[in-house]
Amino acid sequence: MGGEESPVLTVSADGDVRIVTLCRPDQLNGVSAELHRRLAEVWDEIAADDQARAVVLTGAGRAFSAGGDFGHLLRHHSDPALRERSIRLDRAIQTAMIRFPLPVVAAVNGPAVGLGCSLALGCDLVLMADDAYLCDPHVSVGLVAGDGGVTLWPLLTSLLRAKEYLFTGDRIPPALAVELGLANRVVATAELRDQALALAHRLAAQPAQALRATKAALAVVMEQVSRGGMEAALMAEESTMTSPDYLRIVTSLANGGARRRDSRSQEV
Repeated sequence: MGGEESPVLTVSADGDVRIVTLCRPDQLNGVSAELHRRLAEVWDEIAADDQARAVVLTGAGRAFSAGGDFGHLLRHHSDPALRERSIRLDRAIQTAMIRFPLPVVAAVNGPAVGLGCSLALGCDLVLMADDAYLCDPHVSVGLVAGDGGVTLWPLLTSLLRAKEYLFTGDRIPPALAVELGLANRVVATAELRDQALALAHRLAAQPAQALRATKAALAVVMEQVSRGGMEAALMAEESTMTSPDYLRIVTSLANGGARRRDSRSQEV
């Protein structure tokens, strides 16, 4: 298919199914500036692929996505241009996924945290490995959940439960995610890819016009319900990127990650 191939995100074909893989396994597929940009571009590229009928979204290695890369997150505090660009990309990703014409199956192969959680929940169907979990800790790092939490969670679960997990940032294991309406089913880790592909191929075989029109109609509902909340959350997230809490917490997390990397290098 056309479009840019990037080492941080790949698109491969399994017949008429496209497999989008987040590819920073050594960083648990944490979202760097380049991966953030590619996540905003890839949906239009696949939509332009006349041979594509469905998509599987997954992560390389042992994580789906651990969310934002701490070094990249830290730079947002002092760089207004980066803040503006990131908010624009967050809006583009959410809007592109809602409007994307093909069905998307999330194969959540490990932790899906922050933006990673939003990417999973932005898919049409969500399969979770039995050792995966969902978590949106935006508030816990001093941010508003602008990249999808406010947009998606109230559409998928009750407002009370959405508030509980967005306010606390607690992890949600697979069985509970299904119970809450945040995932469709739990799958044995070894079977996740095959089951996600099988489901995607089943969707790809459905009458294309009817399936696309149904998804488009549901997208109208999603946008009507979520648009105001999305914009409010995005603007508030940009504001909290300059807060003292955000600087303190993300600096501590970034330094902690550096110490862990140094420790591993010394052990080698």
